[in-house]
Amino acid sequence: MHRKSLLSLGICLVFTTTTSYAQTIKDTTSPATLPLPAVATDTALRIRNLNPYFTIHVDSTLSYKLEINKDSSRYYWFLRNSPVGLRINKDNGLLTFRADKSFFLSGRLKYDFPYKVSVGVQNLNNPQDRVDTSFMIQFYNTEIIPSHVKPSVAGGNLMVLEGDTVSFAVQCDDGSFPIENIQFFSNTPINKFTLVQKCGDNFVWGVPYDFIREDDPVKEKNVVLSFVGTDKFYNKDTALVHITVRFATNYPERMTEYHMLEHSIHFYILQLKYTFMVLDRQIKHNKGTRTSFDLTSAATALSGTVVGSLPNNSGQPTGTILPSVGVALVPVKEAVAPTKSYEQNAASAIRSNIKRLEFSLNENAPIGDRDPDLTSKIKKIRDDLKQVQLQLIDVPLEIAENMNEEQLNAYFNNPKVNKKYRTRR
Repeated sequence: MHRKSLLSLGICLVFTTTTSYAQTIKDTTSPATLPLPAVATDTALRIRNLNPYFTIHVDSTLSYKLEINKDSSRYYWFLRNSPVGLRINKDNGLLTFRADKSFFLSGRLKYDFPYKVSVGVQNLNNPQDRVDTSFMIQFYNTEIIPSHVKPSVAGGNLMVLEGDTVSFAVQCDDGSFPIENIQFFSNTPINKFTLVQKCGDNFVWGVPYDFIREDDPVKEKNVVLSFVGTDKFYNKDTALVHITVRFATNYPERMTEYHMLEHSIHFYILQLKYTFMVLDRQIKHNKGTRTSFDLTSAATALSGTVVGSLPNNSGQPTGTILPSVGVALVPVKEAVAPTKSYEQNAASAIRSNIKRLEFSLNENAPIGDRDPDLTSKIKKIRDDLKQVQLQLIDVPLEIAENMNEEQLNAYFNNPKVNKKYRTRR
């Protein structure tokens, strides 16, 4: 009995303890959940790993993935002003580039030149959700390729004449470092030329006619033009152009000289023609006076002979006197109208020299505007004019004040006048 009481007491204690423990567990899980602190949402779109500057070797490649702070599957990547060969994957922002040397040899890319590239990413559903930024990319090469100055002259030799225009372009073959500045030098001072300062400029030089002196026995001159190009590191390259300039006639100036000479000779011929007309009229008047005296003297002598032969003796004294009167008229004739020997010779000389000058002008007339013998023809005309002026230096020239050129030519070419001064064999 005592044992049963103890067993009952133990069962009651166990039950009580179990019940108490279950109640405790229920109390710890029953209270309400406490509020968690709010976490800020990242709403501003940005590129998290953008490198602002890329430097790439010519033989290397670039593979760089740009990342954003949002789901990239809903965004679109793009580039602006990108150099040739640079690409970006529009879906995941993978930036790739392979620097091919052909890009640089063809001039499409340059070494050591910073290219500014604009990159953007935009939400496909919301146009306002976008980012635009930029970065710099530059290419370099450890292999030094020299740059060269190359004028557009075959063989570097030119041959021109005075009065011609020399024109050619100064070009460059760019290497690792392009030529940035060009300086010009000449072994002979020249003027009126276009200065070359950079690649692609044109050199233009108008060769003057007085570049070579007329008394120079060689009649040509060699001009050496030096074009010195430098890059940013002051590496130099020199190109030479040899120009051989030959003597040439200044046709515009010579034609002006010829026309002035022709005008002066024409005026001189008119003076000679008027002087010839004055002398010829004096000779003609003097000849008429002498002829009148001769006719009077002959008539008087003949009348004396006739009167002296009459049968009437009363006419004998008159017939004896009249022949003496005729003889007495001879010295009077020489005193009143002496022989014009000087005038006759002067008129003949003037006429022959007029013919000579007219023949010289016709014979040495220029053929076209660029007659190769124009200089020698002008010299021949000047020599003929000088000889005529020396020959007629003692002949006083008259100025035609009341006669025009047509009247003087009509008198000079009159058939009677031509017959009078025609050369007789």
